[in-house]
Amino acid sequence: MWQVGSSVRMLACGAADPVHRRWLEQVRPRVAAAGLDEGWLADLIPATGYVPDFLNPAPAGPAPTLAEELAAIVATPARRVRQDLDHLGHHQGRAGARLRSLYADPRSRLARIAKEIETYWQLALAPYWARIRTVLEADVLHRARQVSQYGVGHLLNELHPQVSWGDDVLRLLRSPRSLSRETAGAGLLLAPAAFKGPGLSTRIAPPDPPQLAYRARGTGTLWERRAVTSTAAVVAVLGRRRTLLLTELEAPATTTELAQRTGFSKAGVSQNLTALRNAGLVTAHRAGRSVLYARTSVAESLLAAGR
Repeated sequence: MWQVGSSVRMLACGAADPVHRRWLEQVRPRVAAAGLDEGWLADLIPATGYVPDFLNPAPAGPAPTLAEELAAIVATPARRVRQDLDHLGHHQGRAGARLRSLYADPRSRLARIAKEIETYWQLALAPYWARIRTVLEADVLHRARQVSQYGVGHLLNELHPQVSWGDDVLRLLRSPRSLSRETAGAGLLLAPAAFKGPGLSTRIAPPDPPQLAYRARGTGTLWERRAVTSTAAVVAVLGRRRTLLLTELEAPATTTELAQRTGFSKAGVSQNLTALRNAGLVTAHRAGRSVLYARTSVAESLLAAGR
């Protein structure tokens, strides 16, 4: 859920982050059109400061599904929700009517929040997930190599300027708390995030393991345009039209947008997109009344090999 929270915060800040400018320009109008800029997430995730811990539940495994994480949010005990809202109110001041209703009836309101998160995911993250996941997985692989070569202490001391490890104690700069093996609970969860700013975010909610969220390595290259110098080999397999549609999906697009760019009829574009989707090269994501199409990681690999 760190990807959701950090990206919502980036949209809320208003300023165009130079790294994520292309993503912001594409996503912000969709989020506003869906009314999500004034919904539950807008109230729960301020532009700065504390974010309620229940929005970042401890994952059940190394790669939890969206459904699993939403189920964990919905299952949050009422006491935990109210405790987090009290903490949010301490930082942000008086809560609005929506958050007061959540405080009064967490069970029914959490289901609404989960539904809004799912909608946000489809609009803002799912069409780009192949790229985002590649960056996150590369970061995880890098950290695993650090542990295998130099040990956990080296990993933690290299993770972020606000983290240091020594004498079996993990110290967090600018935090009144430090974590020892006795107080940390079962393990420590590192959460690379693609939309994080330079700071470190923490979730310390015993008995869950502490979480440290940080900006993933390689985030600066996330939205770089990928040059396509030659597609002849791919054309030989997929044909000219389908190859052109794949290259045009450098950023997610609708059938209408693709028809305008390529000069193909909308019916022809739709037919070819269906074939590409059936082959696992394209995914479709509902965005209001439109459908956004995006390349999958398989398509990215195919185009890279063709170059």
